[in-house]
Amino acid sequence: MTQYLLSVHGSEEDYANIDPQEVTEMVAAVDRFNDKLQADGVWVFAGGLETASTASVVDASAGDTVVTDGPYLETKEHIGGFWILELPDRETALRYAAEGSVACRGKVEVRPFQAEPPSA
Repeated sequence: MTQYLLSVHGSEEDYANIDPQEVTEMVAAVDRFNDKLQADGVWVFAGGLETASTASVVDASAGDTVVTDGPYLETKEHIGGFWILELPDRETALRYAAEGSVACRGKVEVRPFQAEPPSA
């Protein structure tokens, strides 16, 4: 079994323009999807993130620590939430991602975790 990261992508504008009733429906749909993942025994962890404007970037790679407010990338879309699932294959991950996309009304990227650390 491989662990997969299913990350939800969208812009703050996408979600800012949703009617409050639609937000309520979306939250309920995501809750049902989370329940299904747990019932299917594939759930490892999941979470929603605050807006990208709350991010900080830390870079200590050159010796000194530099902290910058805001997201690392200047882009319209950011990760808004994620699921980590334990799944047998990519096809299964894509199937769950499609269900998650419907539930959260957004794009879902699928990426497997590395099976082994890269060798030096």
